[in-house]
Amino acid sequence: MITRFRFGFLALVWLVTANHNDAGPTPVDAPRPKSDAANMSEHTNRLAQEKSPYLLQHAHNPVDWYPWGEDAFAKARRENKPIFLSVGYSTCHWCHVMAHESFENEDVAAIMNREFVNIKVDREERPDVDRVYMTFVQATTGSGGWPMSVWLTPDLKPFVGGTYFPPDERYGQPAFKKVLERIATAWKEDHDKIVEQGSKIVEALRESQSAARGEGKIDDSVLNAAYRQIDRSYDPKEGGFGNAPKFPRPVTLNFLTRFYARDPKSDAGKHALDMALFTLCKMAAGGMHDQIGGGFHRYSVDRYWHVPHFEKMLYDQAQLAVAYVDAFQITKDKQYEAVARDILDYVARDMTSKEGGFFSAEDADSPVVGIDDPGHKKTAEGAFYVWTKKEIDDALGNSAEIFDFHYGVQAHGNAPEGSDSHDEFRGKNILIERHTIAETARNFKKSEGDIAMVLTQSRGKLFGIRAQRPRPHLDDKIISAWNGLMISAYARAAQVIDEPRYLEIATRSANFVRTNLYDPSRKILYRSYREGRSNIEGFADDYAMVIQGLLDLYEASFDVECLKFAIQLQEIQDRLFFDEKNGGYFSNSGRDESVFVRMKDDNDGAEPAASSIAALNLLRLSQSYDDPKLAERAKKTIDAFATILLQFPSGMPQILVAVENSLGNPRQIVIAGKKDSSETKALLREVHRHFLPNTIVILADESEGQKYLGERNGAVRAMSLVEGKPAAYVCENFTCKAPVTDLKQLGDLLKL
Repeated sequence: MITRFRFGFLALVWLVTANHNDAGPTPVDAPRPKSDAANMSEHTNRLAQEKSPYLLQHAHNPVDWYPWGEDAFAKARRENKPIFLSVGYSTCHWCHVMAHESFENEDVAAIMNREFVNIKVDREERPDVDRVYMTFVQATTGSGGWPMSVWLTPDLKPFVGGTYFPPDERYGQPAFKKVLERIATAWKEDHDKIVEQGSKIVEALRESQSAARGEGKIDDSVLNAAYRQIDRSYDPKEGGFGNAPKFPRPVTLNFLTRFYARDPKSDAGKHALDMALFTLCKMAAGGMHDQIGGGFHRYSVDRYWHVPHFEKMLYDQAQLAVAYVDAFQITKDKQYEAVARDILDYVARDMTSKEGGFFSAEDADSPVVGIDDPGHKKTAEGAFYVWTKKEIDDALGNSAEIFDFHYGVQAHGNAPEGSDSHDEFRGKNILIERHTIAETARNFKKSEGDIAMVLTQSRGKLFGIRAQRPRPHLDDKIISAWNGLMISAYARAAQVIDEPRYLEIATRSANFVRTNLYDPSRKILYRSYREGRSNIEGFADDYAMVIQGLLDLYEASFDVECLKFAIQLQEIQDRLFFDEKNGGYFSNSGRDESVFVRMKDDNDGAEPAASSIAALNLLRLSQSYDDPKLAERAKKTIDAFATILLQFPSGMPQILVAVENSLGNPRQIVIAGKKDSSETKALLREVHRHFLPNTIVILADESEGQKYLGERNGAVRAMSLVEGKPAAYVCENFTCKAPVTDLKQLGDLLKL
């Protein structure tokens, strides 16, 4: 991270920001002034030619928007105008608010068009652009979020940054029009000083990314320190970490379950598992979990997981599905399996293209029904998901009393008293599991089975009614990285839940990615697909997450083509992104000269960092291919983040999963047998009963797969049936115990 800048001359433009997505929202009851939406059809700007749903949302603004590119840059240089860069994404609530308040306003647009060259960027399409300028905004203001608003010199150097600005002075923030006017004046009166300061900022950003890695040994003490940091932030009453707003943080859950598996009998290991399981239970019972349609919303605005920010992101569904699958595999508790299925069935139904790719997100906002608005132009956050008690009671009849008791439905609404959400959702109910099935059964003196059946039937009725409402906007672009995460989720579920449909879904998505997002002639991945492939080349996270998906898919399908494609992509990722000097992966390739800094993500947040995923991929590939060079590259990747791992290891919990793998004794399980043999399947089912995070599973099938791996790994070549029966070889570094054909013997070996 770079040192927070203080620039005296910037005071005149009031560097005031508010972070609405990640660190505390603006009051949600802020009035919206009338926009010029009625006149929007009169305007069409260059964004109409783009594919991004976010850019298309602004294609009819009166603002003369440009997409990121040389046309905009050349105009700024030619006219010596500063650039106004607005970055967001199509399902971002506060991006919608600022668009309605300011970008659809003719007066605001007139100032923007007169004084600036205006550029719109979809952060999901261009994470490299977003990352550079978000680092600047966070360093200069102490916070960040979307929409991100940054003013640049014509040569793209930032000099003022913020997030959302209101149309009128409120919340302690200046009006957006005043900000525009003051920056325009500053550019004219302090031009040379601004340009000089912009150059210094860019130099500081570059220096922050070129520093040599820290010194220090990364060992078990790093894992223990991360555990203690996470424990200190843990909420023992409501689950999760920190206070409101509360995020799901699946990367932290991944670390905790693996910390448990490292020493399951220790007090620390047991407590790590308890933290993960309790958090998963509380999230599943809360309003952040869509109790009717499945899947999870982005985060909870309160500590109780009750009132969510209602957007649904693909990357959350993917990572949370894996967390619930892991919990089921560890505990054998069907409640975790049910939630995993709930997520995966939601994605299959609502977020999957007919060709097999996965869409990006569903919006938090949707049209409000039941008002005099035939065109459904008035929208509100959560409108699709919330219910009045009367709506539920009318729909469910005699079952309503049971449903209302179980899901906390109240006549006046059920948002927590005293919260901003209570006023916003007055009279509305966000469904939460207020009581367990057992509690509901006792209250109504019925069996748990009867109650479960009533609730299932009631949810089905409400699902059908809800389906008639106007749906939230769907961002239907297909992003390589997020599809990789989702492939992993379906592949892991196919193994542990033994659901063939999930394997088919994972396979279709992998085929979609290879067919539509990979160019075999250039040997590169592309970032996204919508009505055809975009021209944006893939980033390091696209490669890392697709590779992870392919490795997980191999272990579910044993299609050796998955491994072949994975190692091919790994070689490309290494060539394009690996830092040979200091280790780790740059997020971008450096080919696009408009992005003047090659940055490395050093935080596992809502999405894990590319280096964190890549480190574990390399370790897994090194075992499959018996290639120590891959393991060395993994170690160099981990060591690149020594500074943060030694100071604040809980900030990168996903790379700690790779650290834990590298410090242990990873195992290989080779099943020798035909893939379709019932005995082979039985051995695999026994393997999948156990939570074995530091284990790879290989099939020695006496055909193409074994031949391919055997050419690279001599141990695999020699493995075969035992007395004509499929057998399991349990190995460490391919030093194997005697093969077994008996399921109990295999189970006993896996417990050692």
